[in-house]
Amino acid sequence: MEQIDGFDLKILSALQRDGHLTNNELSERVALSPSQCSRRRSRLEAEGYITGYQAQIDRQKLGLDLMVVISVTLATHNRDNAKRFAKLISGLPEVLEAYALTGEMDYHLRVVTPDLAGLSRFVNDVLLPHDSVQHVKTSIVLETLKSFEGLPIPERVRG
Repeated sequence: MEQIDGFDLKILSALQRDGHLTNNELSERVALSPSQCSRRRSRLEAEGYITGYQAQIDRQKLGLDLMVVISVTLATHNRDNAKRFAKLISGLPEVLEAYALTGEMDYHLRVVTPDLAGLSRFVNDVLLPHDSVQHVKTSIVLETLKSFEGLPIPERVRG
């Protein structure tokens, strides 16, 4: 893996804000030639700094009005039970993110559903009946104060 430099960091920052920039547009923002931007972008992708591109979609326009943070405690704490839970979660499109935690709760899930009835079905028909789950605690998001806008990219390389 090559060392990244300040231009690479500028490219990452620009692409994180707008992933569909052309190489010409990118070159204007980072002060490199379009061909140099193209080579660097390809290298950053190949080395795994850039893992993909996706559109940000308004969930409410799709009728997914309710966002919920769900805390889950497993029934037993062993590797097989954790694997069963991970398999369950990986197949649920309502689960946007899932985090294994230290502390009181084992997992936090960020989930979207159309409404309270959808949340009730998700909790009562999907999560609670699963043999890996002991306890579920839901918290409905009332307001989003800040959404993910990208990673904090340093202005220069450490070292």
